[in-house]
Amino acid sequence: MQLGMVGLGRMGMNMVQRLIKAGHQCVGFDSNQATIDTLTKLGGSGATTPEDFVQKLTTPRVIWLMVPAAVVDEVIANLLPHLQPDDILIDGGNSFYQDDIRRAEALKPKSIHYLDVGTSGGVWGADRGYCLMIGGSDAPFQRCEPIFKSLAPGIDEAPRTPGREKIGGTAEHGYLHCGPHGAGHFVKMVHNGIEYGMMASYAEGLNILHHANAGKTKQDSDAETTPLRDPENYQYDLNLADVTEVWRRGSVVSSWLLDLAAASLLESPDLSKFAGRVSDSGEGRWTVKAAIDESVPAPVLSAALFDRFSSRGEADFGDKLLSALRYEFGGHQEKK
Repeated sequence: MQLGMVGLGRMGMNMVQRLIKAGHQCVGFDSNQATIDTLTKLGGSGATTPEDFVQKLTTPRVIWLMVPAAVVDEVIANLLPHLQPDDILIDGGNSFYQDDIRRAEALKPKSIHYLDVGTSGGVWGADRGYCLMIGGSDAPFQRCEPIFKSLAPGIDEAPRTPGREKIGGTAEHGYLHCGPHGAGHFVKMVHNGIEYGMMASYAEGLNILHHANAGKTKQDSDAETTPLRDPENYQYDLNLADVTEVWRRGSVVSSWLLDLAAASLLESPDLSKFAGRVSDSGEGRWTVKAAIDESVPAPVLSAALFDRFSSRGEADFGDKLLSALRYEFGGHQEKK
């Protein structure tokens, strides 16, 4: 079937590439002509204006938005004058699920359908496929299902859960109609919150292993330093590339994230090209807020989110105040 893709960045272009390989016709919209040229070489066609883009699509249209959450409303506003009843808009980015509810209601009087599709797979999705979490009404979901099937990894991507053959459904194929408007992005939001916690646990654990040779380092002996007791117990120079590699095989902590950690450490054992500034694009915050609204404890996910804030220097002022207080009540000087 035909799909229009708005936004041909890392995710959008890879998704279009996967769809074209599966036999779908793709029209791309991006302001960058070089990107449109790349799409044309892949077998698609493109446009650099909303009007030209919409005109190249056969009615009823299916348009997938793969743009940052902050510009989704603007993109919809630019497309809307050119759309017709029964067209479908899909937001495949990481939008806040409550925005999906609002957008669907706003489009309803115009008889334009809206689906929110949480999309996981990153830059590897072109080959591995994408895990799709979908919210919206049944009819547009069913109409777009050939697209979802082609983007998803398929049933062979993971070993089949025992007994799943008695249940069926699309989940084991890699896509799921989660519920009404907003449900797709709600599930993806929590998915990303869990991702924060998983990434943080690997980072903390491997950092402990990284410092397992602390007993070999001369320790300061002063009033401002807690002494290392029994330094003979911390004499290990561990190869983290090898540790993560062995964990990948038969360990209960094996995962795709661990695969990526092993690859990173093999390439650069000291991770020298990274400064350690960890961004957050919103989903972790929204997950923690949902946990608060639902009165659900989520200490691990919350701590992982706050650690990202610290990595960007957001704790600097608070740390300075801690140091100032120690100086004021005890005359403690900061160590250089």
